[in-house]
Order: sequence, then C-alpha cells, then structure tokens
Amino acid sequence: MTAPRLEIDLGKIQHNATTLVQRLDARGISVTGVTKAVLGAPEVANVLLQAGVSGLGDSRLENLKAMRAAGILAPLTLLRSPMLSQVSRVVTNADVSFNTEIDVIRALASAARTAQVTHGVVLMIELGDLREGVMPNELNSFVRETLACSNIELTGIGTNLACRSGVSPDDRNMAELSALATSIEEAFGIPIEIVSGGNSANLNWVFAGDDAGRINNLRLGEAILVGREPLHRCPIDGLYTDAFSLVAEVIESKSKPTQPWGTVAQSAFVDTAQLHVSDRGVKEHCIQAILAVGHQDTDPGGLRLEPGVTILGASSDHLVVDTGSLSRPVGSEMSLQPNYGALVRAMTSPFVTRVWKPCHETISAHQTKT
Repeated sequence: MTAPRLEIDLGKIQHNATTLVQRLDARGISVTGVTKAVLGAPEVANVLLQAGVSGLGDSRLENLKAMRAAGILAPLTLLRSPMLSQVSRVVTNADVSFNTEIDVIRALASAARTAQVTHGVVLMIELGDLREGVMPNELNSFVRETLACSNIELTGIGTNLACRSGVSPDDRNMAELSALATSIEEAFGIPIEIVSGGNSANLNWVFAGDDAGRINNLRLGEAILVGREPLHRCPIDGLYTDAFSLVAEVIESKSKPTQPWGTVAQSAFVDTAQLHVSDRGVKEHCIQAILAVGHQDTDPGGLRLEPGVTILGASSDHLVVDTGSLSRPVGSEMSLQPNYGALVRAMTSPFVTRVWKPCHETISAHQTKT
C-alpha cells in the first residue's frame, strides 16, 4: 500500500461527533461540524451529518464548493471573514458567512441581489483573543449598518477564542457574549437566533458549568476529529483520539552517534531535534531510522509515535527517529498519530494518500471486542 498515507476511520469520527452532539444538545447547544482540517471531504461531511450536526462550517470557500458539488444539502457556513474578491462566490456557495467588516457585508448584499438570494450573516465580536471581531463598543452601529443592507439577514453573533493568543472561554467572556445578544434584541427589536460561543476550546467551560446563558452553538472540528480539547490537548472522555493515523515507510535504519560533529550552524528547518538532545542521556549511539515523510507532508512536532520511539529531527521530506532498542527494517512501516495541526498539513499535502475505513468496520470491531 502507498506511503505516506492517512488511514481515516470514519466510524470513530462518527462516534466522536455523535457523542458531542448528544452531550451538547442536553445543554441546549447545537454543533456546527467544521470540515476545514479534512478539506471539506464529503466522506467526513456525511458522517458528521449522520451524527446530528446542525450544519457544516469551513474557512475555505473551495471546500464549501466541493461539498455542494458532492451533493451535500446541509446549511454551509463560511467561518473566515469573506474576501472582497470572492463575495459573488460566497453568496452562491455558502448560506451564511461570519463577518467583521461592513464594507464586505455591503459587497455581499450587492452580490446577493445579483444572485437573487438572501445571505445570512453572523457578526463576530472581539472578546480578547485579538484575532477577528468587531469591538463590543462599536457593535450597535455595526448592527444598524448591517440591517440597512438588503438581501442580508442578520442571523446571529459569535466570537472566537484560543486561536491566536490562547485566551480561554470562561464565565466572564461567555456572559458578555450572551449579554450582547440580549442588548441587540432590545435595541433593534430583532431576534438573535445564533449565539456561537466558539470552537472546541469551549468544551471545558461548557461541561464544567450548569448554565450556558445564551450560547446555543459551537463550531467543532478538533474535538471531533482527534478527540482532544485544544486548550491543553487532553483527551476528551469517551472519544477516540486515533481516528487518523499517518503511516510512513522506513527508508534507512542504522546505528549512528547521538550527537552531530563538525561546525554546527542553522538547519534547514527549526525542528524538534534540539528538544530531544537532553532526553537521550549519555549513550553514544542509537538505532536511528528515517521515515519518508517530513515538513512538506505534515507538522513533525505534532506527531505522537509508538512507545519507545522518539523524534530526533526532520527536514522537508525526512523524519529522523530513535527507535530505542529495536531496529526497524527498511521497507517496514510506522504509524504516527497526528494532532490537529499535523492533520491539517497531512490532509493538504498532495504526497499523502488517503485511505478511508467505513463506519461499519469500526462498529463491527467494537462489537467483537465487547
């Protein structure tokens, strides 16, 4: 079988999505399944819909278009603020878009009139992470100008945290978002149907409390796909963390010194080598293997390896590992578990093949085990 390849277990993805949809539904919160890490793959989109997500979201218009072309009829949301150069394509491929600029909303309105459609808009509000969003004190004037645009429907408000600066969702910022939704309704006499509190980073906050306030939607990608919460990358109870495996082939296996020699300058990449030198003790040699995968295929720093195997370094197309006490023969394969960032890179690489494991195989294996 071709390597490197991503082996993708659709049954585990569906289990994760179903579990989160049910847990959040009990708290009055719907789930938008985020497909950007899998490039809008219809295989994943379909299992998310079967799991009960209320719609699908992606930051790339190309992915939304691919899902529509594959016959996906669910509501589609463009999660990244639209480019002015793409507004005509946005209104024809996305039902809703997240927005932070009034000039873009006006351009969307013009494109929607031309296409004879109504386009939904969610206004993103800045609550501290300093990525995207309208400042709260400017929100009322922004809402007023949005409501003046024909063929635009203000469907909700939202925020994004923990992506740029690592600011965590908490009672304070989520209460502020809830209060802003209520203040808009009171000031303008309109319903705010969607209050999108954030992404997978919100799960710790949701499950730790009893009252989510007005928050009634989360956009989940990382938690569903890799079974971890983004704040500390801890596994989420009851979810699979191994729905994706990156399989790479060994192209060299030799005993080599643990330290380089010669005059040392910068390497081709700022890689993980320096992180592991101190962990390797005083041994003079190690059994070193090279896997045919590198920065051009994934994020080497985001890979979890088999027990006893340690990453020593990486270049564009080589991953160098210490295999411990066991030699890995040339031509053998090793399975690596990607985190969310490594998964995004692997899915995007044209050199990584995708192998889909259908849902029924996971269900059969689980039933056999139990």
